[in-house]
Amino acid sequence: MTVRIPRLSAVAAAALLLAACATNTTEKAATADGAPGTGGTKIGFIFVGPKDDYGYNQAAYEGSQAVAKAYPDLEVLTAENVPEDDNAARVMEGMVRKGAKIIFATSYGHRDPALKVAAANPDVVVLQQGNIVDGAMPPNFGTYFGTVYEPVYLAGIVAGRTTKSNKLGYVYAFPISQTLDNINAFQLGAASVNPAAKTYVVNTSNWCDPAKQAEAAKSLLSQGVDVISQHQDCTATVIRATEAAGAYTVGYHADASALAPKGWLTGSEWDWGPLYTKMIQTIVAGSFTGSPYNANFRVGLKTGDNPFVQSPYGPAVDAPTKQLVDDARAKISKDGSPFLGPVVDQAGTVRVAAGTVPDYRTIEAIDYFVEGVVGKIPAS
Repeated sequence: MTVRIPRLSAVAAAALLLAACATNTTEKAATADGAPGTGGTKIGFIFVGPKDDYGYNQAAYEGSQAVAKAYPDLEVLTAENVPEDDNAARVMEGMVRKGAKIIFATSYGHRDPALKVAAANPDVVVLQQGNIVDGAMPPNFGTYFGTVYEPVYLAGIVAGRTTKSNKLGYVYAFPISQTLDNINAFQLGAASVNPAAKTYVVNTSNWCDPAKQAEAAKSLLSQGVDVISQHQDCTATVIRATEAAGAYTVGYHADASALAPKGWLTGSEWDWGPLYTKMIQTIVAGSFTGSPYNANFRVGLKTGDNPFVQSPYGPAVDAPTKQLVDDARAKISKDGSPFLGPVVDQAGTVRVAAGTVPDYRTIEAIDYFVEGVVGKIPAS
């Protein structure tokens, strides 16, 4: 039985529909907690990095602008460079004081501040991007994300078919479930078409540190890696270093093919606008609580609401490779998964039994590297 919990008040829903002051406002994190604003209801978005990072934050920002276009009578507030600490709660509270009734906290580390703000403001819907929250959640809170490891698996197929050295590289930030899922999916995709392929990993312990990213790319290239992908918020540094070395790039978060005209293969891009808009429609209708969004909501190839697209192919990708990708996408969409068993870890232990399709929660609890990944998970 589904337990219904109190939904947004009719006043809040009406305010969203009738909101005035239709100016779209962009503000820096340093000023987002200013004096209470005037005018009608607003929608707030916070980003952990800059909106033009060729990566995660740019994709989320573009999603916020799609919301502004879809709801021209509402004011969209955005704040860049919001840290994953109490500053995030401060910025969100500033948006609430200015009239925000919906807030999207778009970074993994924004979870706890978002929960705090939701608990303190029961008339504000707070949506957090990327986490799973176990246990009870405030009725005005929800998490959401996309199964981006699916297109990452498809990009791994392209990488596995393209490499000449059988050495792929992956630069990542932190060993959280999302990055481990992506690294493993990339390797599994590559190995599905090239069993000799291995993925060498380097972690930077930072979402966007160009100096560390440059050093990581240099290290991978020096080992003979000829295809590099990444899970970093800002992607330009790694892509430029890879292109300069004459190696191939697999992108992430946004289309950065312009940075690698010769070496670009493909990538995985977020397209948040349609999902953000659909979530807001649900809130405006007064049916947020008890809906999929008021939960740990995941969308992907199987749901039809997937918030990602595969990046365009580069010139090095041939027709047979594209066909392999199409076949794999169709299989995942129907009844498969990048993690269809058997899945074996680095130690040779079977983690997913043969023929088993693990559910989303199981995949997001992965804490190991699969066979074929070269490198160790840093101790926490």
